[in-house]
Amino acid sequence: MASVSEWIEGARPRTLPNAIAPVLVGTGAAASIGGAVWWKAVLALVVSMSLIVGVNFANDYSDGIRGTDDERVGPLRLVGSKVASPAAVKGAAFGCFAVAAVVGVVLALTSAWWLILVGAVCILGAWYYTGGRNPYGYSGFGEIAVFVFFGLVAVCGTQFVQAGRVDWAGLVAAVAVGSFSSAVLVANNLRDIPTDTESGKNTLAVRLGDARTRTLHLVLLAVPFVMTLVLVARTPWALVGLLALPLAVKANAPVRSGGHGMALIPALAGTGLTMLVWGAVTGLALGLG
Repeated sequence: MASVSEWIEGARPRTLPNAIAPVLVGTGAAASIGGAVWWKAVLALVVSMSLIVGVNFANDYSDGIRGTDDERVGPLRLVGSKVASPAAVKGAAFGCFAVAAVVGVVLALTSAWWLILVGAVCILGAWYYTGGRNPYGYSGFGEIAVFVFFGLVAVCGTQFVQAGRVDWAGLVAAVAVGSFSSAVLVANNLRDIPTDTESGKNTLAVRLGDARTRTLHLVLLAVPFVMTLVLVARTPWALVGLLALPLAVKANAPVRSGGHGMALIPALAGTGLTMLVWGAVTGLALGLG
């Protein structure tokens, strides 16, 4: 039986910026058009965090039963390390998805009913990333899914449930957050190229190869700062997003220096921190602006 600390580590709390940043930016975008609703922002955060923890447990379960995590470098995997049963981890994943579903329905019923369909697609996307017979994460589509679900859907959805519409600033901010989220996954998959290749997990990093994956990480980290300049058209305060640029440079350092294995762990944490800081200051800037 896994301990509480092992369950917390298995939930991969370092990925929480992927859930928090979209809500911060989406709320700021809603406020910029006079539509911020604090309790809907809180519910959106619950949905987002439940989904990210749920997908982490789902990946732990699916990769674990396939044996993909038997020789893993990085954070603890509950099934792969055999500290928790597959059934328990699968149950934890479904529990998180259930929380996201219930809270999501509340948001949908107070905003637009068709958001229930969007939520259902998000949950299915979370499960089939590594679950099912043909997981799309094993075919190189993980980064696209992360960009869509934790970028476009999360930011635009947060703005919509509060303001009743999505405007160009919300879409631009969503592209930025989606790029950050994809960069986190790229750093993770870059680290795992050797083990994923051996286990037959054809992630985008495996398909691109080491050198081009490192270039992709740099490009994805650069996109949000280009979007920062675009957001100046909404408010000059958006320039505060550039405060996160030194963090991005630091996050990319292990990647551009040719680090492998555990040496790339700081790139994951640094990319997540950069996203969180950018999301916080940009969301505040949009709201104030």
